[in-house]
Amino acid sequence: MQRNSILTRLNDLGVVAVVRGSSKEVGVNISQACIRGEVKAIEVTYTNKFANEIISDLSNKYSEDTSVLIGAGTVLDSETARQAIIAGAKFIVSPSFSEETAKLCNRYQIPYIPGVMTIAEIVKAYESGVDVVKVFPGSVLGTKFICALKGPLPYANVMVTGGVGLNNISEWLKAGANMIGIGGELNTLGEAGNYDEITKICSQYTDKLKDLRGN
Repeated sequence: MQRNSILTRLNDLGVVAVVRGSSKEVGVNISQACIRGEVKAIEVTYTNKFANEIISDLSNKYSEDTSVLIGAGTVLDSETARQAIIAGAKFIVSPSFSEETAKLCNRYQIPYIPGVMTIAEIVKAYESGVDVVKVFPGSVLGTKFICALKGPLPYANVMVTGGVGLNNISEWLKAGANMIGIGGELNTLGEAGNYDEITKICSQYTDKLKDLRGN
C-alpha cells in the first residue's frame, strides 16, 4: 500500500486506536478487539517492549485485509521508526516532531504523524514532508487551538489525541480535526481482560463518527 493510499485510508477511517498493553498478549488482544469494533487503524506504541512483535503479528494476520492499518506510536527516534517499518508498520506516530524520523519515513514512503503544540512546530513539520500532525495533548490545547491554527494553516490535516471521548467528538470535528485518537479507556479495559467491552466502545465511536460525517 502506497503512502497516498494509506493517508486516504486513515482519513476515511477517522479513528485511531492507541494500543499500549503491559504484554504482547494484551497488546494483540486489545488491537483485535478494536478491529472487531470497526476501529481498524491501530497505533501500537513503543511503551510496550514487545511492540515490534505485536506489529509484525498483526501485519501478518491482516495482510490480506486492506481495510486494516497497523502503525506504530510513541516513536521517539528514526532508529525505532525503521524497526517499526521493517516489522510492517504502515504509519508512524510520535509525541513530538523529529526531523530525522521525518526524513526516514519520507524515504520509505510511510506517513509520519508527529505531535505538535505550536504553529511554528506545525510549519516545520510540513516543510519536512509531513502530511498529518497530531495535536497532543488535546485535553490541554482544546478545540480553540485547532480553530486558531486552521486560520493561517487551513490546509493542515490534524489528528487530535488526548481528551477525546464519545461526548465531544462533534466538538473536535467542528473545530477542524480530521481524525481522532483514542486509547485510555481501551487500554484500561484490556488490562482487565474486558475485550468485548472494548469492541462495544469502538463500535460506538465508529457509529458516532459516521453519523457526524453523514456517511
